[in-house]
Amino acid sequence: MSRIIDRYIFREIAVPFGMTLFILTFVLLMGKIVQLVSMMVTQGVGMLDVALLILYLIPSFLIYTIPVSLLVAILIGLGRLSGDNEITVLKSAGLSLYQLARPVAIFAVAAFLFTGAVTFHLVPSGNTAAKRLVYQVAQQRATLGIKEKVFVDDFRGILIYADRIRDKAEYLEGVIISDNRITGEPSTIFAQRAYLLADPVRMVIILRLYQGSTHSVDTNLQNYRKLDFEFYDVTLDLMPALTAAAAQKSSTEMTAGELLERIRKAGVDPAALRELAIELNKKMTIPVSCLCFGLLGVPLGIRAHRSVRSRGITVGFLIALAYYLILMGGEALAELGRIPPAVGTWTPNVIFGALGIALFYLAARERPFPVPPWAAEILRRWREKWRPAA
Repeated sequence: MSRIIDRYIFREIAVPFGMTLFILTFVLLMGKIVQLVSMMVTQGVGMLDVALLILYLIPSFLIYTIPVSLLVAILIGLGRLSGDNEITVLKSAGLSLYQLARPVAIFAVAAFLFTGAVTFHLVPSGNTAAKRLVYQVAQQRATLGIKEKVFVDDFRGILIYADRIRDKAEYLEGVIISDNRITGEPSTIFAQRAYLLADPVRMVIILRLYQGSTHSVDTNLQNYRKLDFEFYDVTLDLMPALTAAAAQKSSTEMTAGELLERIRKAGVDPAALRELAIELNKKMTIPVSCLCFGLLGVPLGIRAHRSVRSRGITVGFLIALAYYLILMGGEALAELGRIPPAVGTWTPNVIFGALGIALFYLAARERPFPVPPWAAEILRRWREKWRPAA
């Protein structure tokens, strides 16, 4: 009998969890989808590459949408059971809140494990794969985008002209470049030959010029400067909105082991050390938030209310907003060195975990939640204001 009840409660949570997770992840992805579609239209990036980029970016959103979806699903699922008096019937049959919370605990632990797997493995792998894919697309566009006797402006701040392309685009001849990236001092570069080179370490595309000269004039047209060179490198920036400096992995692309190794490395800048420590702690605190939200969701969800769905969504998002505001504030203080990184990242879990334990204890003994008088008065006035007229 208990297994049937567990499966029933589990199903009541699973359905709203899946729907909320899909909607939240899709909403967060919308900004990136618009940006990627713009790349597909303006830069000629293939649809398959865009789909892969979206796939690689999904884990970085899941670490935030899974805990929130879990909390909302618990509030909606248990709220529906409580609103239909099914919780009361189950308690009358001899089931305690601890027994009713067992399927919720299983669901929360599963969300905790899945979020941990996403945080520790999928997010670093996805961010690294996305950066490599952007680099490969940029390399391909740089190779195919330059044509003979055509001015090419695919690269930010640079206009390229090649008189001839030799040996299947192996090198260019008669190259003219207008470089406007330095504000106030645009320059024109002439070169006899140029080669497109890929730097997989720094993930940049380089146009290496041979036997040429640079010509620059200041904005007042009073100073002219000429520089002859044997070879000269020009870094091409194809997609500045998505590419980033990749001389080394960023903290979001590192696994926990790489973060620990980097933290233990001597000579790390204190600010960079704090950033690494924050990212390492977040890999643990975000999965633990699923357990905190599970504890908090049970006592709040079993309270009967007529508008179950809207109440569950509203309360869930308000709690999640408070959690992430505290987390962001703690991270900001930790980055400034005001508090240790562990304190800044673990404080929300301590607060909401302790609150969840206290509320669960009171709900299990069917005691009312202690509400300060001023808060009770605000709630009373709010209910009277929004109470529908008879």
